[in-house]
Amino acid sequence: MQAVLFVGHGSRDPEGNDQVRQFIKNMKKQLNDSLLVETCFLEFELPTVFQGIEACINKGAGHIAIIPIMLLQAGHSKIHIPAAIDEAREKYPHIGITYGRPIGIHEENISILTSRLAEIDEDVSSPSEDAAVLLLGRGGSDPDANSDLYKMARLFWEKTNYSIIEPAFMGVTGPLVDEGVERCIKLGAKKVVILPYFLFTGILIKRLEKMLVGFSEKYPEIEFKLANYFGFHPKLELILVDRVNEALSDNVKMNCDTCIYRIGAMENIAHHHHHEHEHGHHHHEHEHHQHEHEHHHHEHEHHQHEHGHHHDHHHDQIQESDEKAGVSS
Repeated sequence: MQAVLFVGHGSRDPEGNDQVRQFIKNMKKQLNDSLLVETCFLEFELPTVFQGIEACINKGAGHIAIIPIMLLQAGHSKIHIPAAIDEAREKYPHIGITYGRPIGIHEENISILTSRLAEIDEDVSSPSEDAAVLLLGRGGSDPDANSDLYKMARLFWEKTNYSIIEPAFMGVTGPLVDEGVERCIKLGAKKVVILPYFLFTGILIKRLEKMLVGFSEKYPEIEFKLANYFGFHPKLELILVDRVNEALSDNVKMNCDTCIYRIGAMENIAHHHHHEHEHGHHHHEHEHHQHEHEHHHHEHEHHQHEHGHHHDHHHDQIQESDEKAGVSS
């Protein structure tokens, strides 16, 4: 029997965990009826990834496709999930386990973001010239994951007609939300639409709603709008079906199961038992990722001004970045 194990991040807010479960329940309709489908979480909620794998095995699975329900590649998808997979492979060497890709960069992401703006009556095809979109990510210690938000902002700019689209983060790294808002205003925005790139509601969204009140008081001449978060949009099912099919056919285009950076990082961590670290993932990510993709550290520098010239020089910056990173087109 083949099984699909979806891995949610997990939240201190039970509502966020319930959203994951409900989404997977709805998504089962898109999958083959013969598949066993289970859900697990990385932290703050049970079952753990290892427990999820064991649940699949106990129900008769001989091959398990593990799919992370995460927007960006970061420490969890690069290190923590593979660590649980390694532990399971050691205990159950006869079970086939394929690690699939997270949501990542996908064409449907743009469609989902566009629909979120349309929900608040934004005319994406012909927005006002003084309107700005602040694409807001969670933020983390992995520069590679943070740079993916910049990539999404660029792709979103390419597909829409907003003259100002700025990335920002809720925490851990900059630019933070208030810095992003200030930048939009300095670039001439009279309206700032905050578009959260989050999967579930959680504590951050509730905090953001309070922050919006403060922004309106600080900048009374500016119109602020808060779009619905990326969330479990129906089109997200299409992306994850793609990821499931890749994994079940052993045609995963990229994952970190054998990543050289993970192998090095694994020397610094013990087996990841849920009760030992469930509140600690974010405290040790700095150790894992400060060396991972050093060529991305310059990205914050060149993006601090890229929108100020309405993108005229952006391709030159990309070329310069690629040359620094040793990437050829």
